[in-house]
Amino acid sequence: MDATSDTTAVGTAAAVALADTRTDPSGAGPAGAAGGPPAAVPPALADPPVAPRAPGAFAAPAPGGPPAAPAGPGADPVVSGADPVVPGQAGPRGAGRPAGPAQRYPRPAVTELRLSAFGPHRSAVFPLGPLTLFAGPSGSGKSQALEAYEALAGLASGAMLEEAFPDPCARIPDRAVPDAQRRRGFRLGVTVDGPAGPVRLDLAVQAEPALRIVGERLSQDGQILLATALRDPGRRSVQAAWLTGGTIGVTRAPLPDDRLGTALLPLRVAGSTAGQRQVLAAAEQVVVALRAVFPCDPRPDRMRGAVPPGEGRLLGDCANLADVLRRTRSECGTRHALLAEAARTGCAGPVAGLDVRAAAGGGPVAAVLDRGPDRPATELGRLGAGELRFLALALVLLTGPGVLAVDPAAELLSARQALTVLADDFDRGLDRRQSAELLRLALLSCGRGHIRLVAAVGETTAAAARDLAGVAMVDLGA
Repeated sequence: MDATSDTTAVGTAAAVALADTRTDPSGAGPAGAAGGPPAAVPPALADPPVAPRAPGAFAAPAPGGPPAAPAGPGADPVVSGADPVVPGQAGPRGAGRPAGPAQRYPRPAVTELRLSAFGPHRSAVFPLGPLTLFAGPSGSGKSQALEAYEALAGLASGAMLEEAFPDPCARIPDRAVPDAQRRRGFRLGVTVDGPAGPVRLDLAVQAEPALRIVGERLSQDGQILLATALRDPGRRSVQAAWLTGGTIGVTRAPLPDDRLGTALLPLRVAGSTAGQRQVLAAAEQVVVALRAVFPCDPRPDRMRGAVPPGEGRLLGDCANLADVLRRTRSECGTRHALLAEAARTGCAGPVAGLDVRAAAGGGPVAAVLDRGPDRPATELGRLGAGELRFLALALVLLTGPGVLAVDPAAELLSARQALTVLADDFDRGLDRRQSAELLRLALLSCGRGHIRLVAAVGETTAAAARDLAGVAMVDLGA
């Protein structure tokens, strides 16, 4: 590890790495950079211009201090929060309805998703509450917003870049122009609030010609805690600088260009100075919030048959629903009863309860609907696709990390963490009655603080949810 107090060069390079530059088809580089080194991030990775950039937009760090946040009219919007919200990206009709004034977050939670340049989104800022629903016409970017969140969650959990973005070229902004080296990519970020206060994470990813992270920034209250920049395109590493404090000021070291540097900081920072402890608190808060994510897409075609008994942790496609119901019936009587009550609303015909049948000798288990006295039970495999999706989503909302197949941070008690459920096409195949019941369950569960829901919904569900207190609506294309 190369520790040094000479931070000016690294701080400046790291600032350039996420700079908002003008796209120049000639490959001349960012405005105001004439005569200097080429930018670490090609113009295609940056947002479209909103105003002429002034030279010297980035303040050099003070000797022995952390990399300084940009200041003045030419400040980098990725750091300063000055990204303009493009009309229609987070539409005016209830978009980002505040969850409440001056809220405190005892559990780390992602409160804002930023898609600076990601697929159809440009300079988009989406506030996220305990229950957030994305709505809009087909092609407006609902799925891509959730995929960006899921990708960041994977990176925070230790996934490599190609695992988080299996199709990175599909995330390049529309009509992005490559630079002279034919580089194109995308930018995204989040704000995580919690005991340490609001912390921002911003990421610049090069998708072409090779997939790599070319810039990362962790900041709090305008102070950069971690900044990385691609200094040598021939090496598979980025130069990182993070706050140390004390006599050293800033520590520099190379980090891999295919992993999230913020997730690696707890392994690299000792926490022996006040500056290091600030960096650790911010990084751990971001990692805890992002990794506690459960992407859920119930697949009725995989839920119909009997399944072998296992540990009873629900998979993302809910294929092992019967095994999880076996577990909740024996271990979570109250939640199992709530699920049976929900089934009375979401399933056709009378429902007396939910039961499980197992073959002799510990064979496969199948879930059934108890239809009451003198009525034969109905195996879940005989239910409609909408009924199966409804039961699976209701189970997700009524349970938690102990039942869902998610690996939350082991260093914090579960009571100190909030699990975020990501659900694209949340209401696919559901009727109005089923959608309304799931909204009721979501408001109930999210109101307790242990579960958060970010989902994409159709217009029917969106219309019913817009007037509900506690629902933050993001209307795309409004």
